Amino acid sequence: MNQEVNSTLYALVMAGGKGTRFWPESTTAKPKQYMSLVGGEALLTQSLKRFEGLVAAENRYVVTVREQKELANQCGKDHMNEAGLIFEPAGRNTAPCILLSLAALEKRGATDNDVLAIVPSDHVILETQGFRDTIKTAGMLALESGSIVTIGITPTSPHTGFGYIEKGAKHGSGSFSVKSFKEKPDSKTAQEYLQSGDYFWNAGMFVATLKTLKDEFKRCSPETFKHYANLMENLEDEEALAQAYAQLPEDSIDYAIMEKSDKVSVVAAGFDWNDLGSWDALEGVMKKEDGNINVDTRAHYFEEARGNIVFAPGKHVSIVGLDDLIVVVNDGAVVVMPKSRSQDVKKIVASIKKDPSMKDLL
Repeated sequence: MNQEVNSTLYALVMAGGKGTRFWPESTTAKPKQYMSLVGGEALLTQSLKRFEGLVAAENRYVVTVREQKELANQCGKDHMNEAGLIFEPAGRNTAPCILLSLAALEKRGATDNDVLAIVPSDHVILETQGFRDTIKTAGMLALESGSIVTIGITPTSPHTGFGYIEKGAKHGSGSFSVKSFKEKPDSKTAQEYLQSGDYFWNAGMFVATLKTLKDEFKRCSPETFKHYANLMENLEDEEALAQAYAQLPEDSIDYAIMEKSDKVSVVAAGFDWNDLGSWDALEGVMKKEDGNINVDTRAHYFEEARGNIVFAPGKHVSIVGLDDLIVVVNDGAVVVMPKSRSQDVKKIVASIKKDPSMKDLL
């Protein structure tokens, strides 16, 4: 990335999530990141291809759980290192996941001066060149400043479903120090954030050198970092690695490092962004057909029906006299709900978990 300091840029895509808010299509066997909701390819494939022209395929890695090995390999074919899967022994939140990945990359030859771009696997970004330009800018800032550079999304609405980043002092064009991280706000607070112009949405993407990440783990989360050497030593021993991994605190990277570190910067994203947090988010990334979002249906009949979101692959769907619904149909389940209650999918999933006879639906 920078010949003067002999730095290489790596991409690390986090893909171990379960994506239950897209149930019934997203399941334990095939979570959201492996679905082709937008763009004709799985979200994980799109996430890896987004780095083309910026990060060599052999320097792109995916961290996931072993149960998703086949899916991840299928999505990553030709778009990542041939041995590019890093396996978590179990899901333990993002701080353990990232620390394990640092150990794996260092074991595979990454050095302290190398830069890591760490991103989720299930976001939709259509402006790929803007993404690459932003990551490149963040990488240069990470090298020059020794900071962890997070990517901030300029808010377009008072959204209550995202965390926020408060800007501090301006560094340069489009980059700032980070004054604070904010949890998901209520609607009044979100409106105040939007009107102030001092906040970004927190997209969970960040860029830093391997050295900076290790140093900040050691300084901000010593209870986590103390296991680093043990993780690296046992990467090839599945049982020993599982035992070592189970000892790590189950913290998010925001809690473990970002909220405590004074070495965090933010760069404004030069691209569109949608985290596809629930079915209603499809409205922000897909074009309407006859006034509705219509995904992969065989055919449809809509009469006096507007603003509905329909996902029913291979099926004929008719909606008459109803507006603003989510309709999801697959071979095992049917879900119908108002768009305004899209988050209630998690209640359905929780209910099904209580019934052992319904395990196949999860």
